Amino acid sequence: MYVKEIISRLKKLYPKGYFQINSDPYYILISTVLSQRTRDEVTIPTTQKLFSVFDTPQKMANADVDEIQELIRNVGFYRVKSQRLIEISRMLLDEYDGIVPDDINELVKLPGVGRKTANCVLTYAFDKDAIAVDTHVHRISNRMGLVKTTNPEETEIELGKVVEKEIWKDINGLMVLFGKSICRPVSPKCDECIMNDICPKLI
Repeated sequence: MYVKEIISRLKKLYPKGYFQINSDPYYILISTVLSQRTRDEVTIPTTQKLFSVFDTPQKMANADVDEIQELIRNVGFYRVKSQRLIEISRMLLDEYDGIVPDDINELVKLPGVGRKTANCVLTYAFDKDAIAVDTHVHRISNRMGLVKTTNPEETEIELGKVVEKEIWKDINGLMVLFGKSICRPVSPKCDECIMNDICPKLI
């Protein structure tokens, strides 16, 4: 019941949910890889810029790494990510007929794709029930007492036990928005938080 109340309040706070520009699986996959250690304000325009030139696995796989680096240089670790984008695209072509798989066990085989990235693809591209745990979800879930974990992987497992499957895919988008605006890592805005009457840290 406590979990449902949290999600219900977050839905009221963010009725439009997490804004997605594009639901194409390949776009979501590449965008999520670019987003690692990078803010959304940088990731979104960078992905759009990249896809204005290389918008298919075929184009990306045959791209010059230096040209990709130039297009994505605003994101963190852009040199490493440039090579990964080429490797991911080649693997998609070689092993998946150029189609992004909709199975987590296949997604995590792709270079640079961990469970968080894979679950984001499942959630945002395929509308599947998955819990994508990033730093926001991990932090808020522990602050709110939903779980008591030390890393995102544990958080994903434990949230799966206490959250009904029907709302799994709501968790990431809502908590990301909440984590950026209110429940921030440093100096959270507890005095104006809609959870301040139920948050374990405040009662």
